[in-house]
Amino acid sequence: MSIIEFLKVSRIYQVGDHEQKALDNIDLEIEEGKFIVILGPSGAGKSTLLNMLGGLDSPTSGKILVEGNDIANLNNDELADYRAQTVGFVFQSYNLIPTLTVFENVALVKEICKNHLPVKEMLNEVGLIDHIDKFPSELSGGEQQRVSIARALAKNPKILLCDEPTGALDSETGAMVLKVLLNMARTYHKTIIIVTHNQNIAKMADQIIRVKSGHIKEIINQENPLSVEEVEW
Repeated sequence: MSIIEFLKVSRIYQVGDHEQKALDNIDLEIEEGKFIVILGPSGAGKSTLLNMLGGLDSPTSGKILVEGNDIANLNNDELADYRAQTVGFVFQSYNLIPTLTVFENVALVKEICKNHLPVKEMLNEVGLIDHIDKFPSELSGGEQQRVSIARALAKNPKILLCDEPTGALDSETGAMVLKVLLNMARTYHKTIIIVTHNQNIAKMADQIIRVKSGHIKEIINQENPLSVEEVEW
């Protein structure tokens, strides 16, 4: 069952006297509960696609359907509710508040989400239950990224959007983070969408979407994706 549909979506930016097409008339369907990897060079349109799906940007034309609702037509209040309740975000930068503990950073979601999950349960899920009283400065980069994942998951989103989530991590730590994300798709039936340059991550995907120059060049469905342990990092 499709949870996301892009229908003839374009995003055009005005750069001086010129128009730049970040996305050009794309069609795309993504099934619920899948682990999706979007690959492409810098400037291909990957982040634009992710930002529009997250309600952080809107298309110049076309429709973006999430559970059948066109999020391109939502007003500001509806968009804020959509971002709070439906999607979670994990970025390369961890965006943790340095003066709050691990527990407090994740517990922030209680302020914005009605159906949030237990904070300690999510911290246990990412292997950080023993670090709940530490501050971000006391954690490694991989641990900070796992806090940001726990915070995103605690919102209980249906869709988790990840922009280069392992880009600043070494391969061993990155693999640990990816294992958490993959488990969210396999165990919790979350739709995980990762934008990356890393071809290895694509080996784990149910579906690979290759983007180039604002177009979807190829969609590959993998019936037998590799586990994290099977990928050579």
